[in-house]
Amino acid sequence: MAGYPQARFLTSANRPGQFLPDEGAEVAFAGRSNAGKSSAINAITNRRQLARTSHTPGRTQLVNFFELAAGERIVDLPGYGFARVTEAMQAHWRQLLETYFRSRRSLRGLFLAVDSRRGLGPLDLQMLGWCASLGRPVHVLLTKADKLSRAQAAAVLGTATAAAGSGVRVQLFSATTGDGVEAARGRLRELLRG
Repeated sequence: MAGYPQARFLTSANRPGQFLPDEGAEVAFAGRSNAGKSSAINAITNRRQLARTSHTPGRTQLVNFFELAAGERIVDLPGYGFARVTEAMQAHWRQLLETYFRSRRSLRGLFLAVDSRRGLGPLDLQMLGWCASLGRPVHVLLTKADKLSRAQAAAVLGTATAAAGSGVRVQLFSATTGDGVEAARGRLRELLRG
């Protein structure tokens, strides 16, 4: 499959009342502000500028909804852990994300972007725990894997898989080389249609 050529931006939300109607199926994308989340979305959908990328971490500051096909969406969540924003804004994001995760019946799962050179950090593990408590499946993308040697990549994959725990799928991923894109696309389809 060549991605989602019809994918399009729908809306952004800065408060729960702005979320799209809770119907159909959606998969959320989360990760640290510098983990390559937007690049992963663009690679998986095969749309270069669907999600806005930036050299400045923390540019995704709203909950962004994208339609892939009728009744199927991805949701780009604000990055966490690095963005240079006020404590009040960080508290707002936490509340927004908590409300999103706890209220969305249409949420089928989460893709968690993690920079493969850094591995799963405390905030990533917290996100995994949060999703586990809600019974939502998680798929971890170890992004920027092209920057690792083959031996380093194997070691990172093993360490992350062990840290993520049972039931969490973990894969190496590179938006630059395309490695892992088809596998991630396949998992996205499974979550949306399962």
